[in-house]
This record gives sequence, C-alpha cells and structure tokens, in this order.
Amino acid sequence: MWIRPEDDGTILVCRVRPNAGRNSIEGVRDDHVSVHLSAPAVEGKANKALVAFLAKQLHIAKSKISLKVGEKARTKVLFISGMAPEEVSGLLGL
Repeated sequence: MWIRPEDDGTILVCRVRPNAGRNSIEGVRDDHVSVHLSAPAVEGKANKALVAFLAKQLHIAKSKISLKVGEKARTKVLFISGMAPEEVSGLLGL
C-alpha cells in the first residue's frame, strides 16, 4: 500500500529518481509513488529536496514531513503529520 493512515497523519511510500530534469510526481507504480527530483543523491540532498518538494505540493511546513525509512535507499517511507491520506493523495493529484 503506497499510502495509509497512521496515528495523527499519513504514511507515504515514495520511490525517488534523483538527477532528473525537473521535480515531478510521475504517479503511482506498484506499491509506491514515483517521484523525479533534480537534486543529486549525494549527502542527503535528494532527501531534503523530496521533503521540500512534497511540502510545497501539500502546502505545509517541511517540519510536518519526516523520513521514517530509506535514508540511503531509493524507496523512502515518509510520515506526514496532521493530514489524512485522502488529503495527501488529492493535493498530490493521485
């Protein structure tokens, strides 16, 4: 499941493709959301870019998004505080 409720927020599973031409959400594939990021996968830059990009798309502060799993992997599990899964998927256009 690529999105699910947890506690007072939402768990979102993303698969990141760094070094892309632009930041974009490519849609749901298998059990994850495919996200392309222009940032390189060096020294956590892609992780920071992912959080910043999603925060902008969801109109929330970056501090409301935390990386739970996948700091050095392409597949990342994020916790989005204070938002229901329906809100998240709607704002991301999924």
